[in-house]
Amino acid sequence: MSQDPRRPFDVFDGGCPSREVLEHVTSRWGSLTLAALSPEPARFGELRRCIDGISEKMLSQTLKSLEADGLVDRRVRSTAPLHVDYALTPSGSKVAEAVKALILSLYGVMPDVMAARQSA
Repeated sequence: MSQDPRRPFDVFDGGCPSREVLEHVTSRWGSLTLAALSPEPARFGELRRCIDGISEKMLSQTLKSLEADGLVDRRVRSTAPLHVDYALTPSGSKVAEAVKALILSLYGVMPDVMAARQSA
């Protein structure tokens, strides 16, 4: 697939920075974290409870990657006790909407997937 000259990024090019962001977004924990943050900001513990199976270490790494990519914003409130929220940035909201659409599409085909698995 050739690069569209109107787009400065090409995810099919191994050296393009968009590939690394795509990996962060489409990883198991990245996509679930974006979807979990989609309705509203959340604290670390809330995210951990929402995303079944994620370890504290993986959630922390995922949030740091998404924050470095500009998709998640870490907000520290200097109230007693210290309060940290994670929220989607405007760019993160756009990507999270696409992730949620993918999740809903997956739900829609799950009966076919389950039938295919049974017949395999």
